[in-house]
Amino acid sequence: MATTLLILHGLVAVALLGAITHQTLATCVPLGAKPHSFFGRFRAVPAAGFTNAIVVLYLISALLGAVVYLYFKIDLQPYLERDRHWHALGFFDLKEDFVAIGLGVLPAYWFCWRQPVNGRNHQLRAALTLLLAFIVWWGFLVGHVMNNIGGFGS
Repeated sequence: MATTLLILHGLVAVALLGAITHQTLATCVPLGAKPHSFFGRFRAVPAAGFTNAIVVLYLISALLGAVVYLYFKIDLQPYLERDRHWHALGFFDLKEDFVAIGLGVLPAYWFCWRQPVNGRNHQLRAALTLLLAFIVWWGFLVGHVMNNIGGFGS
């Protein structure tokens, strides 16, 4: 059961990673980018179209992560502590904190993307999107490394 939930958590995380990365690049690419360039193509799809998907995927990923976390704490953490993987456990603790901060930022992010764009709003959108992108990438990379170290599901 835990392995199935971890795989589902990973699939949701990959979808979230793709959506937030696309929105971040579309938001941060200068308006003068050539339309047929690699970065210019990100502007072809309206970045606001990703907002609801990102919010839903973030919530689902956090919920699945919370369920899988119980298995991690009981089954894997004692072995990681025994083998002295202190850096990995510390990075995982940071992941927990960052995901909680992301949950707190999510309503402001959603509200900001629902408003019509103006000069100040664009900067706030970019800042909140970059923050969430950092949290999602951090969580994905740390979770992937922890899965590799712990051998979850074996």
